[in-house]
Amino acid sequence: MYHKIDINDAEAALRRLVEGNEEYRLAKSGRGNISEEIRHLTHTGGQKPYAIVISCSDSRVVPELMFMVGIGEIFTIRTAGNVIGDYELGSIEYAAEHLGVRLVLVVGHTVCGAVESAMNGGAGGSIKHITDEIKKAIGDEKDPVLCEKLNVENSLKIIENSPVIRELEEKEGLIVAGGHYNNRSGKFTLYNKDLLEKR
Repeated sequence: MYHKIDINDAEAALRRLVEGNEEYRLAKSGRGNISEEIRHLTHTGGQKPYAIVISCSDSRVVPELMFMVGIGEIFTIRTAGNVIGDYELGSIEYAAEHLGVRLVLVVGHTVCGAVESAMNGGAGGSIKHITDEIKKAIGDEKDPVLCEKLNVENSLKIIENSPVIRELEEKEGLIVAGGHYNNRSGKFTLYNKDLLEKR
């Protein structure tokens, strides 16, 4: 293993990400390992990420930076509005079932354009698929912070409806959690704070 986190320990993975975010908020540059050595190790030895992170595609929301991680540490899935469809869910199941990752973390964020668009009636073209999914989650709510949270909760619900994920939760201790990233302050807030407080 090329990082210190056991992929079977979801709580340790979550703690590592939260602590990484604390470091990020004070940093001027990233510190994740992107060295030639880590590229060689992950190329020849395969990937062993300890967390699956689903976030928005927004260019201000970069999981590898906000959690101060390097190559091979997190399995990142990014889509506008951090919505979950068949491709995203398949990617999550792949990482959980075949790579053994035991933490799934959905990250919403402030001033999310996809959420704002859904709040204002949606969008056209293929973007409509994204805003329609968010609209289902937020209904007629107009508070942007609450809408961002409702959107994350909807993604969590979709993930936890997966039979593959449910079985891994029951038998392998997989954890599905959600949180919120503030674009301005850089702070990540975990919604499921009890996951860390119990330790």
